[in-house]
Amino acid sequence: MQRNHNHTTIVTIEKVIDETPTVRTLVFSDNVMSNVLPGQFAMVWIPGINELPMSVMISKEPGKAAFTVRKHGPASTGLFNVKEGQQIGIRGPYGNSFDLKEGKLLLVGGGTGLVPMIRLLSFVKPADDVTVLIGAKSKDEVFFEDLANNMLENNPHKVIVSTDDGSYGEKGFVTDLVEKLVNESHFDGVYACGPEIMMYKTMQSAHSRNMFVQASLERMMKCGVGICGSCCVGEDLVCRDGTVFDGDHLSSNKEFGHFYRNKAGILEKY
Repeated sequence: MQRNHNHTTIVTIEKVIDETPTVRTLVFSDNVMSNVLPGQFAMVWIPGINELPMSVMISKEPGKAAFTVRKHGPASTGLFNVKEGQQIGIRGPYGNSFDLKEGKLLLVGGGTGLVPMIRLLSFVKPADDVTVLIGAKSKDEVFFEDLANNMLENNPHKVIVSTDDGSYGEKGFVTDLVEKLVNESHFDGVYACGPEIMMYKTMQSAHSRNMFVQASLERMMKCGVGICGSCCVGEDLVCRDGTVFDGDHLSSNKEFGHFYRNKAGILEKY
């Protein structure tokens, strides 16, 4: 019997992995979520607290999926604090997915925006030449570097880390690396997920050089099905029309990279 993706399914957390002091990965069994496409998301219910949108992390074990969460607000902190054996609710998957090109690829992930980038890596072809850029504030906030290298061990590849404070890898913002790399060579596909300013600058760098670029947007999201309108960016609803948008579309969106909506729906400048 096919599952109704709008109905909440209860799952049990089987494993909790500490990635950094503020980031954890929660592993659970679910055949639907284990097979989502890169860019799709789930709405996750933390009992007694709230519901929030989450990209779906891969798992090495068949039939299992995961959520990688950074504790920040009440809902994400509630999910971060879920222990092995406790239950959460999931519905979805929702949204579209990345259009994966072949050839020379550049993947840019900031913070937990790495999650859809890691899932995208599981779809690359053996002949693809892949560069992964990981942006973090400091050394103790870097994660998934070893995982990315392991997933690409049979590909020509580079995994480059940049930290804002220079405590690990390259010093500076990950967008500085993007600008440098797209100046040096042409990429057949550029993909990004993370803070919106990071994605905006990545999109500008690639799109201005006529490279195919897509970004998976993260916005305030309350329903996930296009009803509440909280996730609007210009005329688009991220949950219904995205989360993945390409450079041609984003370059004409006057809100992307400039404005966001707070929890009350009020437009504010970045």
